[in-house]
Amino acid sequence: MFGLPDLTSLDAALLIPAIMATGAVFLAIQSVMGLVTQAQTQRVVNRRLQFKERYETHNEAMIELRKSRGLDRDGNLAMSLRGINQLIVRSGLKFEPAKWAIMSAAGALIPAGLAWYYLGGIWAAVPVYLVFLVAAPFAVIKHLAGKRAKKLAAQLPDALQIVCRSLEAGHPVATAVGLVAREMPDPIGTEFGMTADEVSYGMSLTNAVQRMAERAGDPDVELFAATVRLQEKTGGNLTELLKSNTDTIRGRQTMRLKVRAASSEGRTSAMILTSAPFMVMTVIHFMQPRFYGDVIHDPLIQYGFAGLFVWMAIGNMVMNKMINFKM
Repeated sequence: MFGLPDLTSLDAALLIPAIMATGAVFLAIQSVMGLVTQAQTQRVVNRRLQFKERYETHNEAMIELRKSRGLDRDGNLAMSLRGINQLIVRSGLKFEPAKWAIMSAAGALIPAGLAWYYLGGIWAAVPVYLVFLVAAPFAVIKHLAGKRAKKLAAQLPDALQIVCRSLEAGHPVATAVGLVAREMPDPIGTEFGMTADEVSYGMSLTNAVQRMAERAGDPDVELFAATVRLQEKTGGNLTELLKSNTDTIRGRQTMRLKVRAASSEGRTSAMILTSAPFMVMTVIHFMQPRFYGDVIHDPLIQYGFAGLFVWMAIGNMVMNKMINFKM
């Protein structure tokens, strides 16, 4: 009826090779994807080593690695705007302000063009362009910084276990920290690698770990830095302290997951309530373009939509406060 082929009429001698060929194509695609994933992982893991291969000395490689993260040659923040500079460092992005400016200027043209078309006039497009030119890069960098901090915190217990085992084997602290840089992927690998380089070039372990905590921007890494400071001032077995620190971090991460599961209903409700009006407006616009098109230029309608958007933003802020628990 629908023009489907009659499978009973197919020759078995052709069906079996076809199945084998399909399986071979599937396995080939899977192998290629595995190779690509492995190559990406290897590239990420060896990022700090690539800097060392480009330069003659480890000191030059360390300086260039710092500059690529938005730091100066001594490891301090390079920009006078410390808040933005800290976000750039914590995001892990390569510090390329000229490239970011060009991308932001080009990307802001899209919402500005939509504002020009729907709201009419340059007086609506220019403010939208300026807002997106400044706010969009800041929002993207902040999102990437938070995502990287969460990934680093998830890798931290395993990294501390490697350090503990290395210390138990009799290795010095710098070697134990450097082992994490060789064995674990980014972001924890690069951060511990920079810490190991700083310790190797004369910085104390406490200061090097504190700098890592500032670069990471995560409370679990701050707890690790506080443990190292406590051991330096009061003494004691560093291995036992790090083991206790590892158990504490794992317990806090477990509690975060439980809180996230408990607040999942609120987050889902917030996403549905926020997206539903826009979805309905889009469907109505495509089904009946004149429904909004005939009145969109009315100032009363424009003010009404602006008020609705502001009210929706306030509602999202309230819901975010209700479901966002700080741990």
